[in-house]
Amino acid sequence: MQDWFRDARFGVFLHWGIYSLGNTSESWAFFNGEISYEDYMAQAEFFNDSAYDPEAWADLFAQAGAKYAVLTTKHHDGYALWDTQLSDLKYGKDLIGPYCDALRRRGLKVGLYFSHLDWSHPDYPTILPAGAQPHDHQNRHSNRFAYPQGEQDPVAWERFLEFHRGQLKELCTLYQPDLLWFDGDWERDSDQFRFAELKDQLQEWAPGVVVNSRMGGYGDYGTPEQGMPIEQPEGVWEFCVTINDSWGYVKKDTNHKSARQCIRMLAECAGMGGNLLLDMGPKQDGSLQPEQVAVMESIGQWVAKNGEAIFGTQTGLPAGHLYGASTLSQDRKTLYVFCFDDPKDEFAIKGIRNPIAKASILGYGDVPVRKLGGAAWAGIPGIAWVTVPKDALDAEATVIKVEFENELDLYRGHGDPITFN
Repeated sequence: MQDWFRDARFGVFLHWGIYSLGNTSESWAFFNGEISYEDYMAQAEFFNDSAYDPEAWADLFAQAGAKYAVLTTKHHDGYALWDTQLSDLKYGKDLIGPYCDALRRRGLKVGLYFSHLDWSHPDYPTILPAGAQPHDHQNRHSNRFAYPQGEQDPVAWERFLEFHRGQLKELCTLYQPDLLWFDGDWERDSDQFRFAELKDQLQEWAPGVVVNSRMGGYGDYGTPEQGMPIEQPEGVWEFCVTINDSWGYVKKDTNHKSARQCIRMLAECAGMGGNLLLDMGPKQDGSLQPEQVAVMESIGQWVAKNGEAIFGTQTGLPAGHLYGASTLSQDRKTLYVFCFDDPKDEFAIKGIRNPIAKASILGYGDVPVRKLGGAAWAGIPGIAWVTVPKDALDAEATVIKVEFENELDLYRGHGDPITFN
C-alpha cells in the first residue's frame, strides 16, 4: 500500500460512458431488462466529447481538495473510452490520456476504473462460476448456457482472459495509473480469473499501482459502497458514494446531497481513518452537472479553511467521547473535532486526561475551554467544555482544534467508586 493513498482522504469518482445520455443506468439497464441490449448500445451514436474539458475537470477536483480521481475506462457494457487495439467496441478516440495528463499537471493521482466482466464480449459467458448449474444464472450476457443450455468452453474462456489481460496491459503501459479501481469480480471466482497471477502482472506493468478490493481477495484496500460504515472497517479503506442516487448521469435523478452532507461524510471517513470517493456523473458530451459542480466548489471552500483537520491526520476518538467525528494529528498532540450542529453554548468532549494547552476554532481563533467534574487524583477526567461563539460557526461544519503539550491520554473506563480523596 502506497502512503499517498493512506493519506489522501478525498477522491473524485467519475462514471462516464454511452449511458451518459441520461435515459438509463450504466450497463445494468440492459442486464436487468429495462432496455434491450441493442437499444442500450445504440446510445453510442450520441456519445461524444464536444464539451469534454479535462483541464477544467482537474481544476475543479484540485479546488475541491481532492487528492486523486478515478474515471471509468470500461464499464460492464464493454465500451472502452481509450483507443484499445483489442476491440472495436470503443469511442475510437483517446479520452483517458488527456484526463491523466490534466490530473498530473495539478499533482493529483490518477485512478482508472475497469470492469473485469464484459457483458458484450462473446467469450465472456462461456464458463460458469465454480459449482454453479446453468439454471443458476438465467442471463445470456453472463451465461450463454441458459439460452439454450450448452457445454462450457474453457478454450473460449482462455481467449477472454487473454483479452482481459491485454486491455489491462494497454491501460497500464499507456497511462501508468497510480490506482486501478476494479469492479465486476463476482460472476467468476478468483481461480477462474487467476487474480493472484494478475496481481503480479499489474505490478510488472505499472510498478507501485494501488489496487482496490474487487480482485477476489487480492486487492490492497476495502471499498464499502453507498452506506456509510457505522464501525471502522479493518485495514485501509475507501467509501464510494454518489452525489445523488446514480453513478452515471440520469436526467430524472435530482436527489442531490448538499455540500454540508458530503462534508459530513468526508469528516466521518477521515475520523475512522478512511477515504471518501465521491462520484460525479458527466453528461454524454463530457460536461459536468451544474448541481454537482456547485457541491464540489462548496467542499473546496470548506477544505481551504479546515483542511488541516482532514489531511495528514489519523483516526480520531472512539464513539462515546463526543457527539460527532474527530481526527488526531500524527503526533497525537492535536485533536480536531467536527461540530456538525450548532451547540447551545459549549461543546462537550469526554475522557481527556491531559491538561489542555489551548482550544481554537479553525478560521476564527482561540476560544475558552474548561474542565468540569472528574477526579484527577484517581485518573478520572472531567468533561472538557469548549465555548463556541455564534459568530465562529461554520455554515457547513465547525472544526474545534484542541492542543496538548503531550500525546493524548484518553480515559476509556466505565467508572468506579472513588475510595480515596
